[in-house]
Amino acid sequence: MLLARQHAILDLAKQIGRVTVEELAGRFDVTPQTIRKDLNELCEQRLLARVHGGAILASSVENVGYDARRQIAAREKMAIGRAAAALVPNDASLFINIGTTTEAVAQALLQHTGLMVITNNINVANLMRAYPQIEVVIAGGVVRRADGGIVGEAAVDFIRQFKVDFAIVGTSAIDDDGSLLDYDFREVKVAQAILANARKVILVSDQTKFDRTAPVRIGAIDQVDVFVTDHCPSERVRALCAASDVQLIETDPQGGTAP
Repeated sequence: MLLARQHAILDLAKQIGRVTVEELAGRFDVTPQTIRKDLNELCEQRLLARVHGGAILASSVENVGYDARRQIAAREKMAIGRAAAALVPNDASLFINIGTTTEAVAQALLQHTGLMVITNNINVANLMRAYPQIEVVIAGGVVRRADGGIVGEAAVDFIRQFKVDFAIVGTSAIDDDGSLLDYDFREVKVAQAILANARKVILVSDQTKFDRTAPVRIGAIDQVDVFVTDHCPSERVRALCAASDVQLIETDPQGGTAP
């Protein structure tokens, strides 16, 4: 049976996606050790999953809300965005798919010139449309209310019309065997079309994705050319990157301090 405080922690995680030991200790006026015990018990019941400094929702079939995902590892995503954008030259064509990390890359690309950006992410299109040096092309299809992503067969057919220089792709979860996973099979179909129609694929994902799981397979780490993350905690994924000649770029190689 959960304590009242543990119920409150779980409710908070559902609202904002991620909770931290430091913030919870202050909120409930208890020691960090008490909060760690609460989180460990919630994780043992598979209600939460431990991440650096705290925990996230542990659902393997339903993603965290989009606004909450924007708050998870926000600073790390900004650094990842800058590092990925630095790999894209001016006068390039690129896909940008759905995700809060790919949106961080789009933000970092705003000072580039001569870009042609094809996206199935309404948030990316809205962010970039005001910049005359960037041509924005948006896919047609079903608009997912939860996050403004455009999914479905119409979007897949639209993407297949192009062959671009770069693809900036995100993923909801990364398995230890290198599988890239997502929650919505309709989105996965679009992501697979993007992977197949780009000359160079840049995967962007923060380290919390290693603590999550999802039911639908996009592909595998060996299908990308560059993996940009804040920190890769999986030695197996590191080995897979090395074996498959995938360039691994870490914006925080030490991964911060232990929780």
